[in-house]
Amino acid sequence: MLQLHTCLCLPSTQTAPAPSHKHKTTRPKNETCSKLPAGWAGTNRKLRSYPGGGGTPHPSAAGPERGEGRREPTLCRLLHQLGSGRPTLPPAALPGWGAIRGGGGCSRAAGGELHRGAGLLRGRGRSINMSVSHSSKLNKVVRDQYMRLPQGGKVLVTYVWIDGSGEGVRCKTRTMDQEPKCIEDVPEWNFDGSSTDQAEGSNSDMFLIPVRMFRDPFCLDPNKLVLCEVLKYNRKHAETNLRNTCKKAMDLVKDSHPWFGMEQEYTLLGINGHPYGWPDNGFPGPQGPYYCGVGADKVYGRDIVESHYKACIYAGVKICGTNAEVMPSQWEFQVGPCEGIEMGDHLWMARFILHRVCEDFGVVATLDPKPMTGNWNGAGCHTNYSTEDMRKEGGLKCIEAAIEKLSKRHDYHICVYDPRGGRDNSRRLTGHHETSSIFEFSAGVANRGASIRIPRQVGQDGCGYFEDRRPAANCDPYAVTEAIVRTTCLNETGMQTMDYADK
Repeated sequence: MLQLHTCLCLPSTQTAPAPSHKHKTTRPKNETCSKLPAGWAGTNRKLRSYPGGGGTPHPSAAGPERGEGRREPTLCRLLHQLGSGRPTLPPAALPGWGAIRGGGGCSRAAGGELHRGAGLLRGRGRSINMSVSHSSKLNKVVRDQYMRLPQGGKVLVTYVWIDGSGEGVRCKTRTMDQEPKCIEDVPEWNFDGSSTDQAEGSNSDMFLIPVRMFRDPFCLDPNKLVLCEVLKYNRKHAETNLRNTCKKAMDLVKDSHPWFGMEQEYTLLGINGHPYGWPDNGFPGPQGPYYCGVGADKVYGRDIVESHYKACIYAGVKICGTNAEVMPSQWEFQVGPCEGIEMGDHLWMARFILHRVCEDFGVVATLDPKPMTGNWNGAGCHTNYSTEDMRKEGGLKCIEAAIEKLSKRHDYHICVYDPRGGRDNSRRLTGHHETSSIFEFSAGVANRGASIRIPRQVGQDGCGYFEDRRPAANCDPYAVTEAIVRTTCLNETGMQTMDYADK
């Protein structure tokens, strides 16, 4: 039987693209679907952000301080404002800095890059955001004293699940008398669903069904982390348990051996919700020096990133890389290659570990697709995909055939590529900042402004994989990978999805 998914989506009328990997399907940008709330295309969630960007001061700094007739303070005057009383370093000790505006903005000296240090100084009415939680300031040496105590043969098993938001993760821990050797050794458990937006208080018990086990990088061996599916009181899967249908789809296409690799972008925030390391009342310098940057004036939070990387490796998560991203305080890690359902399992556990590591450091990792408005990159979860036929010699033809199918189902994919049916991605997929337009489908070789990118090496080799650049950073990887195999392997079309369980 056919089951129509209820979601917010874009209009479904499109023209079929030419049979090439350089497709472009367009529709008027001001056209919206009747299913969407009025004015959806321009919807923005209220975020703490400042207009403009790239060295532009906070609006509160506008005024006489930015007028052309105002004399700009020298470095000596700035140091005096900082309370030093007199300069402790001559200007020559800081090459390339040039003049600094007292209002919180900054300007370039000839040939210099003042913006690279904008996050390091405290100007008049401006401070650097290093807001961390109170818990992170507790004495960790005292904690380690207790963590080293023997467990007497007991094992701590932490159950991890997705909550009612479809974005957050929850956990609780129980004691087992012996170390579980496989997932079948971990018993089912339950929790109060009314406290996670998954049930009513009058009937709140929900079931935790263990599905994949990892080593615990926080409590160490022999302790375990266990990823769980969530079932309701009647044993039906919860609304945010998208693993259930993803597993069915992956089982149907297992002979195609679908491989995935997902690039998870995220932004580090202080506990006050402002990007970590950014000026409290302004911006760092414009984008450019931060991507894969090195140096205290270009990247913020590398300790967190490397701790997360090592913790994932210890746990057994298939993490394969990390790098600083285009916006300062934005990072990315990659998970894969993973086959079938394990893609979602490993990415969700990597997200859990990220949040736990950030908890220890007292900061927050947000997966918001556009945490800062203005001239700043958003955050996505680019998804690399291939089947066995695509990886074989001559597989480029299979890649082009799959892209052809995706081009005819753009609206469906936009609906499932973020938790709010496309509304989150509407803030990110603008056609700028290395994104395609949410209203258009496009594909090309080495084109990071397209919906689908074919890597240049794949074009040269004639086989390999392609990258879907549309999924938002806060997407559910189960929904994304399921949608891709439904379209490319199961040949589904339109906005309808087949309920294979009822066949």
